Amino acid sequence: MQHAQKARRTPAEHEARTDLAAMPANGLPSRLGAVLLESIAQEMSALAEQASALLRTPSESLSLETDIFAQIVRRNVPRWHFAMLNDTDRNEALVAALERGIPAGATVLDIGSGSGLLAMAAARAGASRVFTCEMNPLLAEVARNVVDAHGLSDVITVIGKPSTELDPQRDLGGPVDVLVSEIVDCGLIGEGLLPTVRHAREHLLALDGIMLPSAARLYGRLVNSEAVLRLNQATTVGGFDVSLMNTLATRGHFPVRLDTWPHRFLSEAAPVLEFDLARDDLEPGERTLEFPATADGEAQALVVWFELDMGNGIVLSNTPDAPRSHWMPGWVPLEKPALTKAGETTSLRLRWSDFTLRVSP
Repeated sequence: MQHAQKARRTPAEHEARTDLAAMPANGLPSRLGAVLLESIAQEMSALAEQASALLRTPSESLSLETDIFAQIVRRNVPRWHFAMLNDTDRNEALVAALERGIPAGATVLDIGSGSGLLAMAAARAGASRVFTCEMNPLLAEVARNVVDAHGLSDVITVIGKPSTELDPQRDLGGPVDVLVSEIVDCGLIGEGLLPTVRHAREHLLALDGIMLPSAARLYGRLVNSEAVLRLNQATTVGGFDVSLMNTLATRGHFPVRLDTWPHRFLSEAAPVLEFDLARDDLEPGERTLEFPATADGEAQALVVWFELDMGNGIVLSNTPDAPRSHWMPGWVPLEKPALTKAGETTSLRLRWSDFTLRVSP
């Protein structure tokens, strides 16, 4: 369909598109950079105005029902927390993993408190002391209250800062026996799993400590979907070329509920990345991927999903055939399309940073 649309463009449309495509070479990146700084300044100004309004309000009259509270929550607390807390498969698997994997009397650090669920599950599993850290102050306070309401404040300490700012002696009383770090997104690494575990493993976990999860794997398949492609790309609308919007498109991976959009897989599934979280260096890198093609076509992206090895046979995954998972599969747009031919192997180059997946032919 896309090729047919390109073939029908008039010379004027083609010339307009060529001119727009050339704009980045004429100073567009620097102008967008300046506007990006302006956007950040506007965001900071809005936050400052909200903070000023709150500071002028007596604390005793502050209410959770006020508009300003709703604005701050909307800005600072992602809505996926609710979908995650209602993901029964995820929650049951994690609770079971903690029950089976935490030795009686162990000290535990849970990174990313959220509601406090995993910290409380660790305490119920037999941990003598549980520390859980949360960098979002609103969530940290919610977790403290949830923990207190369950009578677990004598076992669980909620620390309102990121794990990378923890002092092992002052905050934890020494390195912990078990590290719980379920901080993954649709593409495994987008929430900072790699740098977080690198730091925690070196500074916060005992030398013979237990990692939960202990390993993480990423798989992928080549896919064609004009519908999903248009979620992150614009061309001509109402006779106007708006393709300059593509300078603002997501370059790395992002979540997509694949089963809601027409799509066609062009390859078998293949391993993409694998990390031994206890031993690998967990640094950014790159590698060549090989995908056995199952059909002729134009691959526009790599659909990826993870597996987390939680020990004792428990594996968490967001595979595309598990639509109940609150984690959607990840869509990694190819930097340019790759042609596939059934029966042959398609090679791609994967680059990963601490937070982002990028793939090119």
